[in-house]
Amino acid sequence: MITQKRQTGGIRLIGSSNIQIDPGPGSVVYSNKLNLDPTKVDSLLISHCHPDHDCDAEIYIEAMTNGGTRKRGSLVAPRGIIRGNSICEPRISAYHRRMVGRLFEVTPGAAVDLGSVKVKAVAAKHEDPDAVGFRISLPSGDLVYTSDTEYFEGIEGQFRGVKLLVMCVLRPRGVPIKGHLCTDDATKILSQTQPDLCVITGFGMRMIYANPDREAKFIQESSGVKTVAARDNMRMGLGKVETRQKQRPLGTFLD
Repeated sequence: MITQKRQTGGIRLIGSSNIQIDPGPGSVVYSNKLNLDPTKVDSLLISHCHPDHDCDAEIYIEAMTNGGTRKRGSLVAPRGIIRGNSICEPRISAYHRRMVGRLFEVTPGAAVDLGSVKVKAVAAKHEDPDAVGFRISLPSGDLVYTSDTEYFEGIEGQFRGVKLLVMCVLRPRGVPIKGHLCTDDATKILSQTQPDLCVITGFGMRMIYANPDREAKFIQESSGVKTVAARDNMRMGLGKVETRQKQRPLGTFLD
């Protein structure tokens, strides 16, 4: 986040709905540079109250609502983001909360119907006690975004049956840290969940120096799950992710 060696723009889902997930510093700037109009976003998902995940959230609310002139869009977030908690103040002001059309405060297991897209909050264990990840049911299959979390007993059960697992893996092999996943944790999770594809993201500087592509290759060879390391401005077509029985080279769906 501080160096911007990797951009902190978050993730944009485009299709039957236009969803922005965890917009960190510079997200709106990066979005406009890629001609991804932030005013087209109709739902904002925020996993927890750290600036690399929520910094541009209020700007997206401004974009969704045409500067507050139209009450529209959905905000899906845990208590810490909306009301604050023991470690953080609310990350969305009362002024901006009044702008959105629908506000959903979620805890693990809570489901939200966004029309053509269903979102379920999944448990995460992080410095923010209210942190969650998201399991998103799309017409082309289920996607899980783990957000920042450390490994804990039972984490794998939330990810079974997904097509794409987007896993925040801060550290490489051999250097675990509290509150986050490392390469060894990712391997353990994938060995038990076996999604069609895993994308690792959310890298710290140690991961960058270790080379995320190399770590992804190790995870794939160890778990048997096709794994790629995210890169800035990566685009993927979820509908082109083949099932494990019919996987094709990555170039068929990555720009």
